[in-house]
Amino acid sequence: MTKRDFLRTLPGLLTLPDAHAFDRLLADERPPLELATDEEFWTSLRRQFRVTTDFIHLENGYYVLAAEPVLEAFIGHVRALNPVSSRYMRTRQFDDKAAVRDQLARLLGCSPDCLIITRNTTEALDTVISGLDWKAGDEAVMAEQDYGAMLDMFRQQARRYGIVNRMVSLPLHPQSDEEIVALYERAISPKTRLLMVCHVINITGQVLPVRKIADMAHRHGVEVLIDGAHAVGHLDFRLPDLGGDYYGSSLHKWLGSPLGAGILYVRKEKIRNLWPVFGDSGFADDDIRKLNHTGTHPVYTDLAIADALRFQEKIGLSRKEARLRHLQTYWTSRVRHHPGIVVNTPAEPHRTGAIANVGVTRLNPADLAKVLFEKYRIWTVAIDTANVRGVRVTPHLFTTTAELDQLVRALKELAG
Repeated sequence: MTKRDFLRTLPGLLTLPDAHAFDRLLADERPPLELATDEEFWTSLRRQFRVTTDFIHLENGYYVLAAEPVLEAFIGHVRALNPVSSRYMRTRQFDDKAAVRDQLARLLGCSPDCLIITRNTTEALDTVISGLDWKAGDEAVMAEQDYGAMLDMFRQQARRYGIVNRMVSLPLHPQSDEEIVALYERAISPKTRLLMVCHVINITGQVLPVRKIADMAHRHGVEVLIDGAHAVGHLDFRLPDLGGDYYGSSLHKWLGSPLGAGILYVRKEKIRNLWPVFGDSGFADDDIRKLNHTGTHPVYTDLAIADALRFQEKIGLSRKEARLRHLQTYWTSRVRHHPGIVVNTPAEPHRTGAIANVGVTRLNPADLAKVLFEKYRIWTVAIDTANVRGVRVTPHLFTTTAELDQLVRALKELAG
């Protein structure tokens, strides 16, 4: 089956409802920071999402609902693949996945030869953690605020190979980048092989100075693994500028692709020494595709990444980042100094994005999340770990400031 033959089978679902009006909306040429505060503009954009009316959705950090054009394209891919099934899988799947990978590489500013599509950040980062040739006594450095699945994988490597995990605890409100860099540097010893660092801490939303941390680690001969679960499609950056050796992210969080898509980046010279999770004799040791043997999987998810990329390109990543940061500062600035309320996210704009964490001192996090949903119909997630006690609040492009006003009123009422 040629690509042309395959595309002929696709139903006409890639055109947005009222697409011309959408394009006219996005033709606005105002600077991102100015546009970020225009509620009329973003309320119009909200029409591209089918947002639930059952509750106010402020837990989009797990995964975000796809925009309607992306969802319809995804359904179109499912319908198109269903009748041709195995023929597509044996003739087109790998070329089409490579084409999507190339688009992602352009977004991230890296070589396609250093990138693979995974199912999520956990799969991507665990491929690296489990793929290194660990020896007893080797050390790894990480933070207790890192994501639990990766910490679990490091604990497993400690049990399996005898490595030593050295843990730091990050300040919620750092005074400078240098304070954070020094914290990691003090944990490094001559036996340290790998340092893992979050690009955006998932439980607080704090953006870390990953380039400075990576440069410091490299001066000590330590490789750097970056957890970018909450960065792709959220922050405007290029992978080579971060200085890491390995980078993993999910695409169903901020890029808005259907659930079950992520990426793994490995610096070219680091590929050879990584063991695949699943054996694959079809590729050379220095070919990153050796790490991508996932068996038969739902390929329409991979195809829909391209649709999510097109939707984001229409909006513009710089405009998207500015709006997301504005939404966070809009509500946190109204409660940050209120008695009985604790904001566990820095105030400086360069240390934040859309995500923030807030606590009410008289309520434990589980009770706060429960009452926010049951009394106020506001959906969040409780966080009570690693010195962070509160609920995580993650708005998205379809979130309105009126909805955030309701969150602010609820928090102030609960704080007494």
